[in-house]
Order: sequence, then C-alpha cells, then structure tokens
Amino acid sequence: MKIKLLTATIMTAMALPITANAEYSAGDEIRVLQGFKAGGGSDALAQLAQPYLSDILDVEFVNEYIPGATGGIAWTRLAKQSPNDGTVISITNTPMLMTNYLINEEMQYNVDELTPIANVITDPGIIVVGEDSPYDTVEDLFEAAEESPGTVTVGNSGVGGDDYFSTIMVERASGLKFEKVPFEGDGPSATAAMGGKIDASFNNVGIVYSQIQSGDLKPLAVLAEERLDMIPDVPTLKEMDIDVVAGSSRGYSAPADIPDEARQNLIEAFEELAENEEFLQQAEDSAFNIDVVTGEDYEQMITDMESEYQDIWEKVEDDA
Repeated sequence: MKIKLLTATIMTAMALPITANAEYSAGDEIRVLQGFKAGGGSDALAQLAQPYLSDILDVEFVNEYIPGATGGIAWTRLAKQSPNDGTVISITNTPMLMTNYLINEEMQYNVDELTPIANVITDPGIIVVGEDSPYDTVEDLFEAAEESPGTVTVGNSGVGGDDYFSTIMVERASGLKFEKVPFEGDGPSATAAMGGKIDASFNNVGIVYSQIQSGDLKPLAVLAEERLDMIPDVPTLKEMDIDVVAGSSRGYSAPADIPDEARQNLIEAFEELAENEEFLQQAEDSAFNIDVVTGEDYEQMITDMESEYQDIWEKVEDDA
C-alpha cells in the first residue's frame, strides 16, 4: 500500500507543470509608459529592472516613450485612457508625479487615479558642468551667479520636476538667481551641459554617474545629507551652509482599480527583485540607490511627498 501511494504521489508531481517563474495573471505582455525621452532616468530604471522582472513574471515588457509636460502626458494617459486590467503600467517619478498638478491646474490627473505598485530607486540630486566648463567648484558657479544674477543657465528635467524644485530651493537658501532651462528629461539636460549649451545641469547622481566617471561631466556638489561613497570628493551643499537636500524617486504604478491578483503579482515581483544579488550589484555599479517600497507603503510614500511638496510650492510660488 505504501509503495502504491508513493508511486501515485510521484506520478501526480510529474504531471504538474514545472516552471521557474511565476505566471502573470494579466497576460504575457506589459506595456510600460515612460513620460520622458529614452536615455533619461526613467529609461535607465527600465533597462536595469525590467529584464529581471520579465524573468520573474514570465512576461515581455514593451516600453512606450511619451515625452512632454514633465511626464504629465504619459501619466494622464495612464490615469484616464489606459485599460485597468494589469496590461499597462508606468514608471512614476516623484516628486514630479505630484508637483505636475500641484503647480499646473491644467493637469487633469492625480495620484488617486493610480495604483502605486513599487518604488525602486531614490536618486540624490547633483550639480554638474561640462568637462570644459570654467567652473571647477560649486563656489565658482555660485560666484558667477552672484556677480550676474539671472544669467547663469542651469538645466533641469522639466518644469515641476525635482531638478526644477531643487534649483528654486537653492535660490531661496542662497539668495542667488539662475536662468532655469527646462528639458524633456534628465538625459537631455546632462547632454546640454556636456556640450556647453548651458552652464550647469541640476540632475541626479545615477543619471550622470557614467559621464562623471568618463570625465565628460564635472560634479560640483551633491544635494544629500552627507557625501556619497561613489563620489567621496564631491561636497554637499550643506557643507556651504546651504541646507538643501533633494532628489528623485522612481517606481511603477498602474491605473486605479487593477485586479487584485495582478496587483499582488507585481508587488511580489518587485519584492523578489529587491533580493536579487545580481540586480543589486548591477545597480551599485551604476550608482543607483535601490530603495524598494511596495504596495500600501509606496502609496503612503506618495501621499506624504504630495503633502511635503504642496507646502514647498506654497512657499516658493511667488518666486517661481
């Protein structure tokens, strides 16, 4: 009897499908809306994380680039026009996900119309200049701005983005005035600095780290509490008594009310991603600060950030 029972158990196990990956309940393809041009921070996240997520979920990720309105076009499409069946998600960049509609009444979406899935990266801000720039230190840059207010050009990833807000915060904390130049993403802003088309770019460390390593960009200061291990010689603004700490977080969200099973599949995939040693090493090599926050915790992170930047905007609106 024991032999028959054991044989039956073995045969049952052999009959079950053997798969290394989870099966995504919403299908075998996920379309990812990106609100910026290829080559910026959103795309860098996609290229890093999505191959691993594809293996975990056994799906194909298809990136769709929809630049404009500092991500607002893509996020409006996500909230208003995309099916909520789990087949469409978007990279959601904070704080600009919220600051878009906080500063622009024409924006027709808000975070209540989304399903936050997971934050993946939190990337400190940085000020960089081209390799041929006459500015070798952040003091040099700021002295030029003090001597000729409103003439030193600094790029950002778009009006309402974290770099835009960072510039305003630095202006308020230092008394300086820059000419702010918006681009359609971090990548174009960095490229403009490399080409000498602008004096400096307010950017994010993970976006420009490779150009810093190659010498194409010179880092002047980081907008962090302390110096960063990957660029230990670069001072913080706090060392100059300019108390500005800022950056950008990038994660993924879906339209509101996607099926619970699809939402849970995605959350579990990102939690598994956070434990993948190969992924973590690749992120470290690229100077990406992994900060995986999932589900309700990510939703709370977004809610808290919305409140924080609402307060900031109320203080800087007149200056902006």
